Amino acid sequence: MFKIIDRYILKSHIGPFIFAFVTLIFVLILQFFSTFADRFIGKGIGFSFIVELIMLQSAWMVGLAAPMAVLVSVVMAFGSLTTTSEMTIFRASGISLYRLMIPVLLAALILSALVERFNNVVLPQANYQAKSMMVDIAKSKPAFGLTENAFSTLVDGYSIFIRKSDDRLKELHDIVIYDVTRPDYSSMVTAEKGRIDFTADYQYLIMTLYNGEIYQIHQPDHKSVRSMTFSKQRFAFESSVSGFSRSSGNRMRSGDNELSANELHLIGNEFKKRILASEKRICIPLENMEKRLMQNHSVFSGTLSMVSDSSKAITKAASYVDRQLAQLNSELTSITSNQSMYNRYMAAYHKKYALSLACFVFVLVGAPLGVLARRGGFGVGGGISLLFFVFYWMIMITGEKIAERGLLDPMLSMWLANIVMACIGIGLVISLTGAVFNTSR
Repeated sequence: MFKIIDRYILKSHIGPFIFAFVTLIFVLILQFFSTFADRFIGKGIGFSFIVELIMLQSAWMVGLAAPMAVLVSVVMAFGSLTTTSEMTIFRASGISLYRLMIPVLLAALILSALVERFNNVVLPQANYQAKSMMVDIAKSKPAFGLTENAFSTLVDGYSIFIRKSDDRLKELHDIVIYDVTRPDYSSMVTAEKGRIDFTADYQYLIMTLYNGEIYQIHQPDHKSVRSMTFSKQRFAFESSVSGFSRSSGNRMRSGDNELSANELHLIGNEFKKRILASEKRICIPLENMEKRLMQNHSVFSGTLSMVSDSSKAITKAASYVDRQLAQLNSELTSITSNQSMYNRYMAAYHKKYALSLACFVFVLVGAPLGVLARRGGFGVGGGISLLFFVFYWMIMITGEKIAERGLLDPMLSMWLANIVMACIGIGLVISLTGAVFNTSR
């Protein structure tokens, strides 16, 4: 009997899950395309190229849509069972809500494993290929990486703002460039119009500007400011791309979204080793200063006739202390930098697994919510699911920011959303089984 019930429960989830999953993917793709359509259409980019890029860019949507589709389908399915009084019949037959949730939990566990494999195998490669295609477009159309009325980071170390881009004339209008590549001063360049292109070997990006001004501000005191005007000026930027054809796939992977969990863990461990090495080296300046001070202790307790020699020794010792403190400060800066990178990569590592297991966690939340909703409509199921998923995603994003700032361990920060949702789900199941479920009809 239980096998028949299990199949019936699972069958009632398949339809809503597929419908919710396809709908969510469609909405996300539509949102993506509506946002970036003006950057692709009419730019001379082939249709097949655009379709391939959209397919690759939508890979991340699968990992996001699967947990939400699970939540929608569970809420709808259990809501429908309650509305048709099937839940009451199950209860009268001695079958508890816990038992009815078992096949769904097992199916969600399998789905979580599949999503985890997707996030660690397919998604990094898709992100890598999508980034490579964007680089290919930028090689053939340099201005593609610039967005109208927004600052763009087409070149590392530079923020470029353009008011308008004319693709027909290949001109840019109302340009502002901020240069922060030099530590001693920052520069701002403004121009009425300009154009951008690569050199013949694609090693440099050349921006030709007309009718503009250059401002140089001394850092960090901002006391010295220089300015000059020009009618025509060329700026050369080192290019990060080479060649004109499609990428061969040899581009270095950049960013945690192009790495698998194993690669993220290896990088995290490397930064951890650097932190431990710096912590060991911190003791060296402290030990050196202690020894030096002990050696010069007799100087500080000398007689008045030795004041001149004592003063020289004190100056020498102070200089030595300053050097040791500089070394100590350097190590502390290194620890802070490496700790920040460690937190970032380990947060990305745990996020892959936490987001995958969300499929399982959402069953714990969705089943009691479906019983409480007592309706199986997509509107009610989708509305409740959206509310809880937004709440889940807010906790996930907050945990990621907390982890990157080092306020909480990356593992705990990224699993916090799952822990909170699991507690809510278990609490609802226990409460429902003890009260509402006994009186459902």
